Amino acid sequence: MRIALADLDDPEVRALIAYHQRNMIEGSPPGLSFALDLSGLKTPGVTVWAVHLDGRAAAIGALKRIDDAACELKSMRTHPDFLRRGCAAALLETIIDHARAEGFRVMSLETGTGPAFGPALALYRRRGFANGPAFADYTLTDFNQCLHLPLG
Repeated sequence: MRIALADLDDPEVRALIAYHQRNMIEGSPPGLSFALDLSGLKTPGVTVWAVHLDGRAAAIGALKRIDDAACELKSMRTHPDFLRRGCAAALLETIIDHARAEGFRVMSLETGTGPAFGPALALYRRRGFANGPAFADYTLTDFNQCLHLPLG
């Protein structure tokens, strides 16, 4: 398993980003999917990583700077061929380590509810993320939720 900054021109990485965005839109009520598309992942303040396994792009994840103290976990997705092989957990640790090295004090994320979100929520909660208030421009609804991890 190799985790490195993502090459956003790599067709496999692009396909995984598009797959993630499609799944988030299909699995969310209208207007409540906040997955970044390729152009959103290319904006300043966003860093994207890819996991490569068996010579293929197996997972992606991103970190978005909110301000000097806070950051947001974005676009975590494992390709279906690589589920339950530790890609997401290893990637999450890489992103958390980077956030700490950058001096962020809290990492937050916004996600949905329901069975499709269960595996990701289990991963985040095992790592110490806990539900909390909305952050940045998000508003809590019956569908979405915000989780936070202190990095101090």
